[in-house]
Amino acid sequence: MNGRIVVASIVLTALGAGALIYWLQIYAFYEPVAFAPGEEIRLTPIIDEEPEVIVANDVTGIDADSSPLRFRACFTTPLSQAMLTETYRVYPDPTPLNAPPWFDCFDAERIDAALRKGEAIAFLSEHDIAPGVDRVVAVFPDGHAFAWHQLNAEEQ
Repeated sequence: MNGRIVVASIVLTALGAGALIYWLQIYAFYEPVAFAPGEEIRLTPIIDEEPEVIVANDVTGIDADSSPLRFRACFTTPLSQAMLTETYRVYPDPTPLNAPPWFDCFDAERIDAALRKGEAIAFLSEHDIAPGVDRVVAVFPDGHAFAWHQLNAEEQ
C-alpha cells in the first residue's frame, strides 16, 4: 500500500511540474506591446544607421521581459516591396521564431516559407535592439507584415 502512495505522489508531482512548465513557456510573462503612436514599426535606411518610422496599421504585438527573443508583431503597411527595397536594408538571413499558439496572427512556418520562396522580403528594423539581437520585419506583397527578434550575426 505504501508503494502505491509513493508512486502516485511522484506521478502527480511530475504531472503538476509538467503542467506548470508548459504554462510558463506558453502563457506566462507575455504581455501585449503598447506601441506609441507614430513609432510602431521602424526600418533602417540603406544610407543611414538611424531607423525610421514607417506606416504601419493594425499593429498587434507581444513581448516578455524574460527574453529579448520573445517579441512578435503583426501589422499591415501600404508601402510596396519595391519601394521598401529601394529605401531600406534587406536582412541577409531572416529566421522567424515560433510564437505561442494563442498569438495566431504570427505563423513562423508560413513566414519562413514565403521568405525562402522570395514572396516575402525581410528588412532590418533595428540592429542591436537588445545586445546581440536584431529586430527583423518581413513584408508580403499584399502589405501584411510581421516583426520578430533574432540573434544577429555577431552572436551566432
